[in-house]
Amino acid sequence: MDRSRIAADLEDARRDLHALLAAATPEELRRISNGTRWTNEQLLFHMVFGFLIVRRLLPLVRFVFRLPAPAGRAFAGLLDAGTRPFHTVNYLGSCGGALVYDRTRMGRLCDHTIAVLCRRLEVEPERGLHRVMPFPTRWDPYFTATMTLEDVYAYPVLHYRHHRAQLTLDRVDG
Repeated sequence: MDRSRIAADLEDARRDLHALLAAATPEELRRISNGTRWTNEQLLFHMVFGFLIVRRLLPLVRFVFRLPAPAGRAFAGLLDAGTRPFHTVNYLGSCGGALVYDRTRMGRLCDHTIAVLCRRLEVEPERGLHRVMPFPTRWDPYFTATMTLEDVYAYPVLHYRHHRAQLTLDRVDG
């Protein structure tokens, strides 16, 4: 995958989120999603949260890349050992996040976050995109044992698309 494809995918997700938010009724947003315990509004926030997480992962990948390989693997193993608390915080964080960044605010949060990601991606040195970090594979189905910085930039769209299929909004096309 190349940086222009990643940037286009990020922009497509941003536009799609705005379309979903504009079309959803308050009743639809309160409806439980398919396959999660979240309401549609909470799941939409969680989808945006995936982009927020990547902003924090980028410097972490740059840091861990510089560590000796065994240290990076040990760090990923430590994170994997904390999978259960991670999932609890992930669930509750999205419940609370949707209260603060509800349908009226999460679009702006997404716009800002994706704009930052696209700007960083644009200036990322080519060799930087190939930096590798071990990842906790039990945290997310789209995390692999090792991920490049390019993989991390592409991750939130995979996450977004996965959860988009779980929305129970009446007008979800795509």
